[in-house]
This record gives sequence, structure tokens and C-alpha cells, in this order.
Amino acid sequence: MTSRLPRRIARVRPVPPLSADEHFFVANDARDFGSDAGREWTVIHSPFPSSRANTASPARDGWETGATVTEGSFTFLEPAVPVNVLGMAHNTGQPGRDLPPQAFHKAASSVIGPGEAIQLDSTVGYVDPEAELTVVIGRPARGLTAETARSAVLGYTIGNDVSARDLQKTDELWISAKSQDTFTPVGPWIVTDLEVSNLEIGIVHNGHELQTASSADLGWKVDEILVYLTSFMTLQPGDLVLTGFPAECARIQPGDTVVCRVEGIGELRNPVTGASWEDLPA
Repeated sequence: MTSRLPRRIARVRPVPPLSADEHFFVANDARDFGSDAGREWTVIHSPFPSSRANTASPARDGWETGATVTEGSFTFLEPAVPVNVLGMAHNTGQPGRDLPPQAFHKAASSVIGPGEAIQLDSTVGYVDPEAELTVVIGRPARGLTAETARSAVLGYTIGNDVSARDLQKTDELWISAKSQDTFTPVGPWIVTDLEVSNLEIGIVHNGHELQTASSADLGWKVDEILVYLTSFMTLQPGDLVLTGFPAECARIQPGDTVVCRVEGIGELRNPVTGASWEDLPA
């Protein structure tokens, strides 16, 4: 059986938007992401039909289903609104596989999109980015098996598992280290029908390319992770599963720029700033 060609699916906001939360889903089937055809997208129905959080905004002029929109007419958002954001702990190679599988939960409120700022509180200490192949769940899933695991996958995106290392040492559950606001950049789009067994993964920090690795280096693979997670919980449409980071990282600080790369998907770029939420109204 011939496999289908990958398709990109993105969640986007028109420029200018009619409201602060307006969003639509668009798709692109061009093989060359940087070509003219790769920058023209078609408005589609939500790829998460059973998820209220991922219901598209009402159609408006130029944004009806089937309409063609160009990248200059919108901004990319995080490609899904998740109920759950999960990561695999210690999944950097054989040493992690030698341990029992273990996951951690990241707050859905930590998710931001491409170009949004990773905000670091002045007291947070040492912080690393982690570029990760990220699974996007397409349907409710519980009790998956090795044979059925991929049936729950809509596609794959890039996730940045921003981690406060000092806080990991004092918080056994890693909540404060992993779930701070802005600590899960995701995007810029979902790629479907992607062979993910051997994809190059890496980070560019302030223009300097760090040592890369491969998804083949992960101790626990995508199917195994999904079987493990759904053995004790139901994954929901739009949920994100970060699979692990086997490559090199570097400390980030305000003023930095982080680019996370995953072969076959592209780049996720985010600036780093000091925290600004202290200024938010009560």
C-alpha cells in the first residue's frame, strides 16, 4: 500500500482579527514548504471535530471553508488547544529505557505559539530549552496497543519543553519547573503522515547551531509512549505529547532567541524575555 503524502495543518489568526480569540484551521499539501505554493493555504473545517476548544470561528469574508489565504494574511498560532500536555521523562536514550516509563504533565496554560515570547521570571534560575518531536492527538484514545497507537495520531509538530533546572531539583513532580506560563512553545503547524523513526532534532541558540540528535535516539518510541499513556488515561483531541530531547541544549536568558528544529516539520522560533505578568491587572 502506498503511503499518503504529508499534509500541513495549521491554526491561524487573520490579520487583523475580528476578535482577540478568532482562529481558523488551514491546510497545505505542497511538498516544498518554502515555495509559492507552500505559502498558500486552504481554509478547512476543524481537524478536531469532537473538540469544542478547537472549533473554528464563524466564517467571514475571505475565510469561508475552501477559501485560499496567503501567509501574509494571518499569523500562526499554537496548532491545537490541548486538554492535556504530556512529556516523557528521562527519554534521552537507552539509560531512560532501562527505567520504567514515566510521564510528566505540563499545564495547558503553558502553551504558546510561534513567535511568542518565552518569559523568564527573575527568580527562576537556570532554564534550558528542549526541542521535541511532539505528537498531536486526533481522537479520544484509551487502551491503545502497538497495532492501534497510530490511529489516534493526527500528526506531528515541534514542541519546546522549556525546563527550569534549579526547580527540577527541588520539585519532585517538576510542576514548577515545567508548567510556568510560556514554558511550552508549540508549532508552527502539524504534519500528517510523517515517518518519525529517524528525524534530526536540534536547537539553534542565538544563531549558533547546537549538536543535533535523532528521534531514533529516543529510548521510548512514539507507539510505546502512546500505549503507556493510554493505559491509565484518556487522551483527547488536540492533546500534545512531547516525546523527549536527546540533543544538546544551552541556557536561555532574556534577550535570547531559540529556534527548535525537527526534520520534516520545520522550525519553531521564539524570543526570550523577562516576565511581564506582574504588570497584569488583578
